[in-house]
Amino acid sequence: MLRHIAALLLVPVSALAVESAPVSTTHTTASLVSEADSFRAGQKLRVGLHLRMQPGWHTYWLNPGDAGAPPTLDIAGAQAGPIAYPTPARSVDSGFTSYVYTGEALLPVTVTAPGGTGPWRLQAHATWLICQQVCVPEEASLALDLPAGSGARGADAGAFSAADAASPRPSPFPASIAADGTLRVAAPGISPKSLYLFPDEPGVIDQGAEQKFSVDGGGISVQLKPLQALGGKKLNGVLTLTDRGGHVEALRIEATPGPVTATAPALPGLVRLLGLAFLGGLILNLMPCVLPVLAMKAFALARLSGAARGKIHAEAALYCAGVLSAFAAIGGVTLAGGAAGGAAGWGVQFQSASFSAAMAWLMLAIGLSFAGLFEVGTGAVSLGQGLAARGSFFTGLLAVAVATPCTAPFMATALAAALVVPPAAGMAIFLALGAGLAAPYGLLAVAPGLARVLPRPGAWMERLKQVLALPMFATAVWLAWVVFHQAGVVGLGMVVAGGALVVITALAWRVRQRRETVFAPALLPLVGAAALLVALAVRAPQAAPLQLSDGSERFSPARLAELRAAHRPVFVDMTAAWCITCLVNERLALSPAPVRAAFARHNVAYLVGDWTGQDPSITAFLRDYGRNGVPLYVFFPASGDPEVLPQILTQSKILDRVGG
Repeated sequence: MLRHIAALLLVPVSALAVESAPVSTTHTTASLVSEADSFRAGQKLRVGLHLRMQPGWHTYWLNPGDAGAPPTLDIAGAQAGPIAYPTPARSVDSGFTSYVYTGEALLPVTVTAPGGTGPWRLQAHATWLICQQVCVPEEASLALDLPAGSGARGADAGAFSAADAASPRPSPFPASIAADGTLRVAAPGISPKSLYLFPDEPGVIDQGAEQKFSVDGGGISVQLKPLQALGGKKLNGVLTLTDRGGHVEALRIEATPGPVTATAPALPGLVRLLGLAFLGGLILNLMPCVLPVLAMKAFALARLSGAARGKIHAEAALYCAGVLSAFAAIGGVTLAGGAAGGAAGWGVQFQSASFSAAMAWLMLAIGLSFAGLFEVGTGAVSLGQGLAARGSFFTGLLAVAVATPCTAPFMATALAAALVVPPAAGMAIFLALGAGLAAPYGLLAVAPGLARVLPRPGAWMERLKQVLALPMFATAVWLAWVVFHQAGVVGLGMVVAGGALVVITALAWRVRQRRETVFAPALLPLVGAAALLVALAVRAPQAAPLQLSDGSERFSPARLAELRAAHRPVFVDMTAAWCITCLVNERLALSPAPVRAAFARHNVAYLVGDWTGQDPSITAFLRDYGRNGVPLYVFFPASGDPEVLPQILTQSKILDRVGG
């Protein structure tokens, strides 16, 4: 049920170094393991009962549910705390609800080491109930010897880290429980797709009853079915929240007794998210992937100098409408994909080789037009006038299309929030992003006099247009390179062939540009280009993965778990060939010699995740860290919690974190 439970299976048994002699019962193999390979006098460290169950059999959580019994672990010769139970899975069989572990389970306990310098023998007695069609009580006496030493985390620490990942975290949200069983969690802006409360104690609520819930601006209300009067009693348990992307978050809650009511939307929190989104969209204008659109906007501004006030209003308003329409479309697709458990995200359309090829040809066509090879609208009156009237609108659409390979600062928080807040608030966040991107040009709609400061129209405009053709050609080449990484040499050949057809179309259009109607044969080569797009979409040629630099490895969840179990620090770089921000960071911050030398000096493993095409494991990793797009940089120290680094990297930020 829960993705984090699977993390317990990522650490192979062979990695366990300090482990008691295993005891095999009828259906289970049990052992006692330690997080540290040695101990210091008075040190608090963790040991755990490691259960490996036969397929189809299960044991139980702290609250076993409608039937069963939880495991116990009694340790002699040391002060020991209670078992820190990881989040269980819910099992329903013949109308009975149980909370269980299957496969493997590690149940940690914190112990205090004694004084002295000699070896420390931990002796433990464990009991558990193992069930399938029948239930069998099992037990084992286990002994583990630890030498005196530094008490540092040992080879077993990765197993404990996996257990931590599978355990609930303390809830940051206050909770209350009413006498009628209504649980209220004050979590403004959180809108889960589903949830379930695992109560700590059996017999308090009907554990098999449906837990209906509702969301408002101030939090979540859950209707539980009490089996006894709840007036004046606390309700403790683990609340699991599943978002629209399928990610599960487990929170340990302590609900205090009291009346609960729905509250009005938490406007300050939403306003903050909208502000972050607007700022992220505004900064997006400065990102490198928006350069070709800036070139088009620069030429459009040049044309507006000296124009009538009404014309300036119209052009600016149409551009803003195009940007907002594109963001509304992206927001709709992303929110719908998240609700369906899909992988929609920022820039995800560039994972399609056919989309990247179409954008490459469009950039090529615009560059040819800027270079003076042909003009749309000069001779083709009927079509040209229509395009001219709507040109700013289409420029706005194009701005968003080519901006998505970049992720600006502040955007990640806003985009992640858009997937967990109610759909209306999520759409508002996407529109705020669009408003930020459109803001500089939109100023002309409210202050058209700004256009008067531009030079008067003249011959310089033609020269400017020819210069601005260069970023268009550069963008087309870059997109062809992206297709190569997505579809290999065959895909690159299709892009080149389609580009040749675009050039032929431009030449044919130039020949006929003096006609007053569109000459259809001049557009025939585009039919061949469209056929190539279809071929790219259906053939799916062999992709060419990103070329890894020296010292880096390809990311996989298993490799990350292996490195963490070995106590190596790990730098994870989630990137894509179409992500300009990623490529700039790689060249300026990750590739320089001082950074690579620091990685080598501190034995940092460098894992690269290539999201150029769809990769479910990378999508899941992004969601685990609240992201729906790249770049994402996460540093895992040898011990301790991982840290998410900024999306705009510098050498100094990396060196400060790694250790210089």
